This record gives sequence, C-alpha cells and structure tokens, in this order.
Amino acid sequence: MTTTIQSTQERLQQFFKYLNRFMLLMWRLGFGSYMNRPELSGRIMVLTHNGRKTGLRRQTPVNFAIVDGEVYCVAGFGRGSDWYRNLLAEPRVDVWLPKGWWAGIAEDISDSPQRIQIIRQVMIASGFAARLAGIDPLRMSDEELADASASYPLVHIRRTEARTGLGGPGDLAWVWPWTTVILLILLLFRPRSRRSH
Repeated sequence: MTTTIQSTQERLQQFFKYLNRFMLLMWRLGFGSYMNRPELSGRIMVLTHNGRKTGLRRQTPVNFAIVDGEVYCVAGFGRGSDWYRNLLAEPRVDVWLPKGWWAGIAEDISDSPQRIQIIRQVMIASGFAARLAGIDPLRMSDEELADASASYPLVHIRRTEARTGLGGPGDLAWVWPWTTVILLILLLFRPRSRRSH
C-alpha cells in the first residue's frame, strides 16, 4: 500500500515538474494572466527565489490565494519541496501575480490559528491540483481537510514593494511579433508546387 502511494506521489511530482515548466514559459511569454483560471489550471503565481546551495535565482509556479488582501501558498509536496526549503534559507522573493510584480518576504505560518481556513482558500483556488491530490476543499470538513493537508506547509508572502523593468513577467513577449513576421514571410514566399499534367 505504501509503495502504491509513493509511486502515485512520484508520478504526480513528475507531472507537475513538466506542467511547471510549461506554466513558467507561458508567464515569460506574457500569458500569465490568461493561465489563471481557478476552474481549470487554478490561480498560479511565479515565485522567484534563491537556491539555498547554489545562490542562483530559481522560478517556481505555485497555486495561491489572496485572503484579506494577503498572498498565501502551500507546499503541496511537503517540507521537502526545494522551493519551500529555499524560502526558509532566504525569505526574500519576487512574486509574479496576474496583476503585478512584487518583491516580498516569505514566512511559514503553518502554526496560524487560521491555517485551515486559509489552506481551504488556496485549495479552492488551485483548480484541478487539489483534486489530483485527493482533496475536495468544497466538501471536506475542517477536520478532514486538516488531516489531508497535515504535511503541507502554509506560506504567507508579505508584499514589500512593486517591481518594474527587465526580468519580470513577459520578459519573452518580444518573441511573438518576430515569430508572426517570420511566419508571414514564409507564407508569402513559400515555393508554389507545380501540378503535373
């Protein structure tokens, strides 16, 4: 039984690894706000954080919810998640939200008395991701949700200042005009096939 659960979790992690690469690309191409659909992909932000060992900047798409104007997310694969461990080592992050790019400070608030209420909002906002993990935030009682999410750290991102300039969401948006021009040129000057008589 334990082997089956581990195998399922490993498959989920692999799936989300590829999904996260796709989501990050969509954000970089300027489609971040279009990818935020709670009923489908869920509400997704991108966290830019420092690798705890390498010091290199890393970017991770995560589901989030805004509760009373504050930004929250959950480490769905537990305390071993690399991005979560990076936040513990260096809490200063950049956050790409659908309506802005911010610097912020990340804090684990798993001991908060409002933990279950906030996690429920994050799970609702996560779209299909919560259901893939076997969580139905709309139907579970507080006790059931507490049991199902016991290993999920809850993170609060306190926004400190707005960001602008290079290196933010849409940094690859320049690709689209050039791609369109190249495709039009290829279509206009494509060789015409000769019909044999």
